[in-house]
Amino acid sequence: MRSARVFFGHLPLAFRLALREMRGGLRGFYIFMLCILLGTAAIAGVNSVARSMTSAIDAQGQEILAGDLRFGLKNREASVDELAYIKSLGKVQLSTNLRSMVRSGDKSAQALTELKAVDGAYPLYGTFTSEPGQPLQDLLAEKDGTFGAVAQPLLLDRLGVKVGDTILLGDMAMTVRGTIVAEPDALSDGFSFAPRLVVSRDALTRSGLVKIGSLVDNFYRVKLDDPTRERRDIRKEAEAKFPEAGWSVRGSSNAAPSLSENIERFSEFLTLVGLAALAAGGVGVANAVGAFLDSKRQVIASFKSLGAPGHLIVMIYMIQILAIAAIAILAGLVIGAAITPIAGYFLEGYVPVPRGLNLYPSALGIAALFGLLTTVAFSILPLGRSRLIRATELFRSQSYDGWRMVPWRYYLSAAAAFLLIALLAVFSSENRFIALVFLLATAGAFVVLRLVAAGVALIARRAPKVTSPALRLAIGNIHRPGALTASVILSLGLGLTLLASLALIEGNLRGNLAGAMAEKAPSFFFVDIQSRDLDRFRSVLATTSPKGEIVEVPMLRGRILQFNGEDVQKRSIDPAARWVLQGDRGITYSEALPTNATINEGQWWAKDYSGEPLVSFSAQEAGELRLKIGDTVTVNVLGRNITAKIANFRNVEWRSMSINFVMVFSPNTFKGAPHAWLATLTDGNATVSADAKVMREVTNAFPGITSVRVKDALDVASNIVAQLAVAIRAAASIAIVVSVLVLAGAIAAGNRARIHDAVVLKTLGAKRTMLMRAYLYEYFLLGLSASVFALAAATAAAWYVMIAIMDLPFSFLPGTAASTVILALLVTAGTGLLGTWSILGQKAAPVLREL
Repeated sequence: MRSARVFFGHLPLAFRLALREMRGGLRGFYIFMLCILLGTAAIAGVNSVARSMTSAIDAQGQEILAGDLRFGLKNREASVDELAYIKSLGKVQLSTNLRSMVRSGDKSAQALTELKAVDGAYPLYGTFTSEPGQPLQDLLAEKDGTFGAVAQPLLLDRLGVKVGDTILLGDMAMTVRGTIVAEPDALSDGFSFAPRLVVSRDALTRSGLVKIGSLVDNFYRVKLDDPTRERRDIRKEAEAKFPEAGWSVRGSSNAAPSLSENIERFSEFLTLVGLAALAAGGVGVANAVGAFLDSKRQVIASFKSLGAPGHLIVMIYMIQILAIAAIAILAGLVIGAAITPIAGYFLEGYVPVPRGLNLYPSALGIAALFGLLTTVAFSILPLGRSRLIRATELFRSQSYDGWRMVPWRYYLSAAAAFLLIALLAVFSSENRFIALVFLLATAGAFVVLRLVAAGVALIARRAPKVTSPALRLAIGNIHRPGALTASVILSLGLGLTLLASLALIEGNLRGNLAGAMAEKAPSFFFVDIQSRDLDRFRSVLATTSPKGEIVEVPMLRGRILQFNGEDVQKRSIDPAARWVLQGDRGITYSEALPTNATINEGQWWAKDYSGEPLVSFSAQEAGELRLKIGDTVTVNVLGRNITAKIANFRNVEWRSMSINFVMVFSPNTFKGAPHAWLATLTDGNATVSADAKVMREVTNAFPGITSVRVKDALDVASNIVAQLAVAIRAAASIAIVVSVLVLAGAIAAGNRARIHDAVVLKTLGAKRTMLMRAYLYEYFLLGLSASVFALAAATAAAWYVMIAIMDLPFSFLPGTAASTVILALLVTAGTGLLGTWSILGQKAAPVLREL
């Protein structure tokens, strides 16, 4: 109680003295401010952009979904009763989506397309824009016995055709009457591997592409007669009335769930990267506060000589630091908020973004809290040491006091601030495990970097004497009291580790996509092979690719509804396994264990098994879903709910990109069910021209079969990785910029001791060139030490991500290693020389007077 009265009693005096000292300006705090500003701006900007996109998706939900509600059905249309129920809700529009091959009119070129067939009511909301700007129904209508189509320009380029030319959909000739400019519901349809082609529903029916077992999506969009009805209530009502419909019901408030989820995940990742930059900047905060208090030694000594207690001194300078931090945080929030309209300008046309400047208080508030807590956490210990300055500093200011322990309450306060940062990071993230791992890795990096710095100093201390005076001085500077070793390695090591880790992960991802995965992957996937065409299909492939290996399996689509009779939507699902339950999954049946799989647990069924339906589940996904042998799985296939018992778990090699399924059923499960076939062709020696011949011959012989060249799909994936890497590297570069600022601050903080050394050495006859070489050697050795650690830590982190998380092979990349070392040496040597150049011209008399 007494301590609280003393604290609040001294608070007004501390404010007055702090404000008086601040009249001298912000000199010495520029790096401090930049470190806090950049980290705060990064976090505020990333979160504001993410909030702007998700809020725009919510606000434009009707246009993105092209309806108030969407009922999705796989491989079938709605029954009479189902359609009657949907129509009772309001105006209905039907679209059918599928992947198909389309050919030029002379059959000389073919390409994969994302085909959309729409009826006359499309779109219920939003505007479909084409060139020329005629009504869509006019462009698609049948004229002179020929239907029209509109396509994305990329598709026309691949086919070598233009508007007005003829294309073949199946065996039906169509006329290209326009190009697509904007499609209102493109985002709700999900990710596309191929360019879009839009035709009428009548044209699709006439083409004959949709057959039994064809992989098609039928979307019934509804414009509600009563827009006030809760979409969630309608969904529950629909599922209750038609429990075996197997349809997915989506409302306009959740128009593009996959996009929203990916935006959130990406923003969380970039927020953690920004937090790493802020953590690196925290070292700069500690250095700046330490240097500032070091410059105030005589002022603090004067306070002490006048009887000021230690806590009053801490209060005076804490108020100043918090006030300056508030200015930096405010500037960071302004920059972060300004990033939103700038990002919106570049993202417009790709994802929904709001127009103008919009503020998102939650995003800005989280960034401000991170900035404030980082300032407090890294400032407490330097402030605690300020109370240890003695009044005798008035008479001798050039001495080095060495390290002294501050009272325990300062360590506890700093620990509490770091704990608050960790809790804020974890609880503001959806994937708390990843956030926790990232924080522990960052904390571990700080601890290891301190140990590395201590090890470097120990090696320098025990190093044999060298004949070069400059090198001997450099080695001495590394291990002497008050050396820059810890500050330089801490500041540079964390930023380099982050950048090198991301570079190694990106390089390995792209290398796997272009190398190991491409070598193992089949040359082609063929989808929608009808049973009656299977023998003739094999014959065509045997003729066009005689050395190719053909594998085919029956293919159905099913949605997992229940585990052990419990609705999967009500279960707590591991984020790593959610993809298994999202939408329909490819499923198959087989008498024998697939050749590319092994049994992990349980037994395979007999060849002539005819008992209750059994299913084999992928072992990894089963573990993530907490399933065990004997559990039941209920799936909806073709409008029927089928329950099967888990007989065994299989080890599945997903990265082989061969035919793999999460679930393989016993053959009796789908006896008599209509289905198509899925096939692969593998020919490791095939050339580009040979692949083109295979695609041409298959498409001409079987227009209804969809051919997917795997290399094209891998190229798409590689391009996506490259585009994501640009954003990630941009965020990571902030950490490098902060590291450079921290390094500059550390050098500036050590200038008082270096001025003393330089003056004494010059008095003893040392030349400026010798001192410059000594500093260059010192910074070179420190940069080399930081880069070696960063490279080792980045390699370990990238290895863990690739092997443990992505289940992909890892390889060390010498180019990335070399660039990391070179970057470290250039940054350290360049920043160090710039920071110490002014020291070499320091006059001796004023310094010698203070000794």
